[in-house]
Amino acid sequence: MMMNLFDDAAWLSLRPLTFTRPVADLRLGILTIAQKWEKYLQGTSGYSTIDYLSAKYPSLPSAALFINGSVCPDEQLAEAIMQLQEGEALVKAQVLLAYRVAPGTPHHVALANSVTQKNYSLDVIRIVYPEDIFRLNDIELKKDFALLTKGRTSAVLSHTNTFIGENIFIEEGASAECSTFNSLKGPIYLGKNSEVWEGTHIRGSFALCDNSQVKMGTKIYGQTTIGPYCRVGGEINNSVIWGYSSKGHEGYLGNAVMGQWCNIGADSNNSNLKNNYAEVKLWDYETSRFRKTGLQFCGLIMADHAKCGINTMFNTGTVAGVSANVFGPGFPRNFIPDFAWGGAHGFETYTIQKMFETAEKVFERRNMSFDQQEKDILQHVFDSTQQHRRF
Repeated sequence: MMMNLFDDAAWLSLRPLTFTRPVADLRLGILTIAQKWEKYLQGTSGYSTIDYLSAKYPSLPSAALFINGSVCPDEQLAEAIMQLQEGEALVKAQVLLAYRVAPGTPHHVALANSVTQKNYSLDVIRIVYPEDIFRLNDIELKKDFALLTKGRTSAVLSHTNTFIGENIFIEEGASAECSTFNSLKGPIYLGKNSEVWEGTHIRGSFALCDNSQVKMGTKIYGQTTIGPYCRVGGEINNSVIWGYSSKGHEGYLGNAVMGQWCNIGADSNNSNLKNNYAEVKLWDYETSRFRKTGLQFCGLIMADHAKCGINTMFNTGTVAGVSANVFGPGFPRNFIPDFAWGGAHGFETYTIQKMFETAEKVFERRNMSFDQQEKDILQHVFDSTQQHRRF
């Protein structure tokens, strides 16, 4: 089964996280949304996304099935989509969930043609705003855990660990010593070649993806996902890290989302609750103003390549844009624009060439190439976000 996962208006409202990827490449639970669909439909996925991302995230030209990339699958939804005939679309509350067309029909052409709409009556999980990722992570983590572990036998961890509950799955090559794992409130998943170092306390639901490390003495609360090739430490609660990022030292990260290639310096913290317990607002790129979230607990949204120095303090509901670089004492503003360099003392523009130099070093550490494709995406983000950098 071949499918293209298309971006709708959620791509706009999920910025800055989607500046560098289609919506379906966002991670919540254990898997990205694209990986979820591939497993449920046992197929291969491409993307129908904005032009400047299409070189890195191409579509499958011969695919006949198009699925909304902001929607997470379950068995009932996957079955309903598989039953679609050519010329039929599945809709829920005026949101287009999926449609089937003649093989090879481009997404924009298919949308321009009339199709027969079928209403979907069951509930769906859909992400529209950045905070939806940590808000819905527990639900998706439990679904992914069941999907990935069904009919399989877990590997075994060292007897030096303490296990509370039995809802834990260990992939081959994962290791842990002298740590506690409490799965009474939710499952715990340790990916291939992941490591949990001594003295760590983990409470489910929790996922540690392939080749990631939890450092000594770390405290991790439920509803948390650490993506692949990460290293984390300190205290983490209800947070999602996409992957290839580090929060390796003491400090608190809570009700937060971190993208790819991010780094949080030692003893840095984010607030996730206002002193007056008021509703948290987040910066909205569509309206260029702060938007009510309806949440009392909301911490940090950090886009790809963003970094902060030691002892950084992020206020409740802070959005740090792509390649923002934050340092210095005090609380920086609640919206840190893309390619901003500075802190509470003030900001200047982080020039694109200096950013490229840093990114090349970061990629090199992972034995990866910072190629022209990556540069073109970041150049587009830099050019399109200039209006926010009026320092």
